Amino acid sequence: MPYIPQFHSYLRLEKSLSPKTVEAYLSDVKKFAQFLSQDEEKIDEQLLKDVSLEDFQNYLQLLFKEKVKATSQARAVSSLKAFYGFLQYDKVIENNPTELLEAPKIGRTLPDVLSVLEIESIIAAIDLSSSEGHRNKAILEVLYGCGLRVSELINLKLSQLFFRDNFIRIIGKGDKERLVPIGNTAQKAVMHYIDGFRSKLKIKKGMEDILFLNRRGSKLTREMIFIMVREAAQRGGVQKNISPHTFRHSFATHLIEGGADLRAVQEMLGHASITTTEIYTHLDTDFIRSTIAQFHPRY
Repeated sequence: MPYIPQFHSYLRLEKSLSPKTVEAYLSDVKKFAQFLSQDEEKIDEQLLKDVSLEDFQNYLQLLFKEKVKATSQARAVSSLKAFYGFLQYDKVIENNPTELLEAPKIGRTLPDVLSVLEIESIIAAIDLSSSEGHRNKAILEVLYGCGLRVSELINLKLSQLFFRDNFIRIIGKGDKERLVPIGNTAQKAVMHYIDGFRSKLKIKKGMEDILFLNRRGSKLTREMIFIMVREAAQRGGVQKNISPHTFRHSFATHLIEGGADLRAVQEMLGHASITTTEIYTHLDTDFIRSTIAQFHPRY
C-alpha cells in the first residue's frame, strides 16, 4: 500500500497544511525511512510500519549530533507524529509508536480562521438552484456547526443523527465515539438535503446509511469536499486560502471567543489532550489588540 502518497492527500485535505508544509512533512518522513534502511536512495514503507520508540529516539539523536536546528527537529517530530497518526487512523497500525515521542519546545503556529461574516458569505454563495446545492450548503453548515474533521463528515451516517435530542454521534480518531451538539440551522439544512437531492438518488449498495452522497449515490471523497469549499469561498469573495479544516478551526475559535468552557470544546472537537485545544485561547489576540487600539485613549 502506498502510504506516503496517501499521507500527502491526508495532509493537504484533512490537515489543511500549506503546500510548503506538506512538502516538508513528506521530506521528513522519507528521510526517516532512509535512516531506517540506511540507504539514502531507498524508501521501504514496510520498515516505516514496523518501528519502535527507540528508532525515533535514535533518529532524533542523529539530528542533534548533526546540529539540526531545534525548529527543524520539532518539525520532524510533528511530521512523524502526523504520519503515524494517519496510519493509525486508517487502521494500518493498531498503536501509535510516536505517542511518547517528545520534541524541542518551540512556539506554536496558529491556524487560519474565518470570521462569522466570511462564513456567512461562503454559505450564501452556494448555488441552491443546482442539483447539489442544498447538499453543499448542508455540508458547510455541519462542518462549521459541529467542528467535524473532513473524514468524520464524509463517513457520517443517517443512523448517527439524533436530531430529536439535538446531537450527532461521531466516530473519530482511534474509533473513539463522541456526541456533538447540532443546532437548528444545520439540522434544517441537512433535512432539506435529505428530503430533496438525496431522496432522488439511486443509492449504491452499501451506501444506504451514508449521509452525504454524490450524484452517483456513492460516498463523497476528501478531494470533493476540498474542491467544493474552495469554489464556494471564491464565489463568496473570501480571499483566504481555506480548506474544510478551516471551518473546524473557526468553530473552535468562535466558541472560545464567546466564552465557551475549554473542556467542553475539547470534547466537541474530540481532542485527546486539552493542550491541543488550548491553542484556540490565543487566536483572538488580534481582536483584543484592535479593540485596545480603537478604544484606549493612550494606545
